[in-house]
Amino acid sequence: MFALGTHKLELTAWQSQSPALLRGTLSQRRKNAQRPFRAYPPLPRGHCLCYARPVPPSASSSRGASAGPRRLAEAPPITSRDNRWLKEFRVALRGGVTTVSGAAGVEGARLVEEALSSGCRIQAVLFSESGERHRQRLAPFLNRPEIAFPVLRTTDRLFEGIADTEHPQGVAALIEPRAATLEDLLRPSQGTPLLAVLAGVQDPGNVGTILRTAAAFGASGAVACASGQSGTANPFSPKALRASAGAALHLPILVGMSLPILFVQLRLAGVRTVAATLHSAGASEPAESLAPWEIPWGEPLAILVGNEGAGLPEEAERSADLRVRIPMAPRVESLNAAAAAAILFYEAARERSLHRRQG
Repeated sequence: MFALGTHKLELTAWQSQSPALLRGTLSQRRKNAQRPFRAYPPLPRGHCLCYARPVPPSASSSRGASAGPRRLAEAPPITSRDNRWLKEFRVALRGGVTTVSGAAGVEGARLVEEALSSGCRIQAVLFSESGERHRQRLAPFLNRPEIAFPVLRTTDRLFEGIADTEHPQGVAALIEPRAATLEDLLRPSQGTPLLAVLAGVQDPGNVGTILRTAAAFGASGAVACASGQSGTANPFSPKALRASAGAALHLPILVGMSLPILFVQLRLAGVRTVAATLHSAGASEPAESLAPWEIPWGEPLAILVGNEGAGLPEEAERSADLRVRIPMAPRVESLNAAAAAAILFYEAARERSLHRRQG
């Protein structure tokens, strides 16, 4: 609808037969109308013309009274464990894998809040009876008129059957993690690239902790790839998301690229690779290994963190541009993968901050 003079008008489509018929019809309407009618130029055959028809004031006022955001009626609680939505949540939360539609599951008030504010597409939000206490906290995200996902309810018993935690908080969400490319991770707007490359990190807790640490110290993105015969745990599994405290929903993450291809792509992009050696220095340790404070952190870099027990494969360490070892007491064999990554990313953030202050 649009306003013409003081009257509100409604548009109706009319099919033009010929320019002559169009002019004749407009002429007839102009004679019968109570006010002037704007003439339109002839349209080609087969095109549609929208003409104005007065709308009764009562109809106009009634439409205006009902204007505003449309809200769906609240759905009744889900009471069957075979419900389609509960099956989806069960796969994503208890199963720890993405659903057929590509959704991951997040559980708990804080993680659901992070998901709603992350910009990821939300498929659904689910509350249990006891979880309704968190609805007020999430209301700023759920009460927006433009939301396009269902807000579901179920019983505490059924929610416990789909939850991944021992004492669930009664609120969960299905989200579609944002797909990232290597170009997204190396975008100039992110600053000088600093990437976390997880190569064969199998523990979801370590994966989430590394992502949380990388985000905290200014990493521009992360890559999860396989290393030899060991793959990296899914960074969007419920355990990894909990360990990352939601950082995995905000940090651009590339999943599935093979390590050899990643080496080639990073080299073409001018990003040097730093292989983290988790074991202490020994007779077999190459002389070119550097301490963390000897790495040129101001350059575009990608830090490679390997498997918890075996570290990086030898071919990966040989292919890397730099090798870094963390000095430790002689009696300590190695560091946890997440702990080693935290030390390296902290040192990178410290050096980069120092360089910015100096010039």
